[in-house]
Amino acid sequence: MAKPWIVDDELWQLIEPVLPPWPEKAPGPKPVPDRLCLQGILFVLYTAIGWEDLPQELGFGSGMTCWRRVERWTEAGVFDQVHQILLARLNAANRIDWSRAAMDGSHIDAKKGAPEPGRRRSTAVNQAPSTT
Repeated sequence: MAKPWIVDDELWQLIEPVLPPWPEKAPGPKPVPDRLCLQGILFVLYTAIGWEDLPQELGFGSGMTCWRRVERWTEAGVFDQVHQILLARLNAANRIDWSRAAMDGSHIDAKKGAPEPGRRRSTAVNQAPSTT
């Protein structure tokens, strides 16, 4: 069985262009290559281990390095872009069964002009005393 956290060349060609460039004047040591960090991230997600438990001998960098890369890429919108790219490719290859897809209010914006939720009254018997 193949290791699902290994990013093959075909997948990497889709992902690499959407990754933000590393700042040229970034302090610290030379960064771990993006592809290795991505594989470290996928390993942590696949195995459900803590970031601090990522084995150094795998060569993916430290768990903290991979976690920082997740933060950086999330801020740059990388994962949303990759999701859209992969969905488009799967759809073009007719590999998505849209009859099984579902959408709810957590995935779409409210209609323009929808009323803002009002201030809710407390249902508590007594309000807690102020701690400040």
